[in-house]
Amino acid sequence: MSIKSFIPAKFNLPVLWFTDLALPLLLKVVHNLDGIDVTPEDKKLLKSYQNERIIYISNHPTTKEPPIAYNSANLMNSRFYYMAAREVFEWGAGIVGDFIQSIGAYSVLAGAPDRESLKASREILAKEAGKLVLFPEGEPTSGMNDTLLPFQPGVAQLGFWGYEDALKVNPNAKITVILTYVKYRMTSSLDWMRRDIDQSLTRMENKLGISKTGKDIVHRFLSVGKRMIEREEREYGLMVEPEKIEDFDYRIGRLRHAMLDNIASKAMIPKWDTEANAIEKLRKILTTLELVSIGTPDPKNELPSLEMATWARKAAQKAYDFISIQTSYIKDLPSAERLYEFLYRYEAEIFGETNNRPHKAVVRLAKPFLINDFYESYKQEKRKTVDEFTNKLKSEMENLLNEEKSKSIPLFPSNYIF
Repeated sequence: MSIKSFIPAKFNLPVLWFTDLALPLLLKVVHNLDGIDVTPEDKKLLKSYQNERIIYISNHPTTKEPPIAYNSANLMNSRFYYMAAREVFEWGAGIVGDFIQSIGAYSVLAGAPDRESLKASREILAKEAGKLVLFPEGEPTSGMNDTLLPFQPGVAQLGFWGYEDALKVNPNAKITVILTYVKYRMTSSLDWMRRDIDQSLTRMENKLGISKTGKDIVHRFLSVGKRMIEREEREYGLMVEPEKIEDFDYRIGRLRHAMLDNIASKAMIPKWDTEANAIEKLRKILTTLELVSIGTPDPKNELPSLEMATWARKAAQKAYDFISIQTSYIKDLPSAERLYEFLYRYEAEIFGETNNRPHKAVVRLAKPFLINDFYESYKQEKRKTVDEFTNKLKSEMENLLNEEKSKSIPLFPSNYIF
């Protein structure tokens, strides 16, 4: 079944001009983002592709990467198109959808045949100087800046299809891949962040009945996390074997699957695979719920009701928080950024709300490359080449990630005991 509720991009010049001028203010108000750092060399590189066909690739740990890509379009003195999840167009009673549609976003329904979205993507890449932004990690966003979710091969496949369409327009057509990595850095002073994290954790510890005395920062985070896990284990009737009590990653893994399987059972998610990994399960749930939210026809009565879908979405958010938590993430490197990523989830779960602290975005660019260079191999072995192309994207992204990660330092001294 082809989805009929496709929403096309419709550039609106007044809205574009307003966004060009107001972008720094919007990022500060909405995300508490203090700025976007791009080196002079990378600014020059972006400008050099103003008249070229490009696929702009970015990591996608948060909701901030699309406006950061918009900033790159401004630096290029060009306009980008953005593939956005269909449900985003319904946010704010449709106001968000109207806005992003006006600046180049069009809808895609992940995990379902969306022929109109595919057609629009190919037409963009076939245009002279067409520019398309894609996020290979897709949805959901991980919330963890120092990790990458599995890349979806559809991005590479779309690139090859777009290149084939471009060749029909111009036998000498080229499509350049500009791969970027966005790293967020906290901008407050060390003393301010240490006090802020201490105060927030103290509030949580008081609410949960935990003592902070004699613990370092990592153990304080793990103590709060352990109490959250215990609470959820009781709710789902999960018993803990004595030898597994201190194995938090095992307990989190078991809990996240229990949560997701429970959602699938109650919402009667069709074609559910209990053996799938947690991210695949969550994507299946979110795709099904998106079909409900846009009013997809359901002649076989396979989709949950709107009321059930509303409940399932809230439950999926909690499960998602547990999917993202990995204890090694802060054990290995308790940087300010990683500690705050955990803190935001804890605050949202325990207090029902959280807020971003001041930070900035650092945008790194890999060396651009051409889809053309892979095309002969693609014609010979399509699936193999798509996989190789996807692996190249992830490898390039991981190199940039690791370079930025190497610049991070622990926020608290190793001997800092509360």
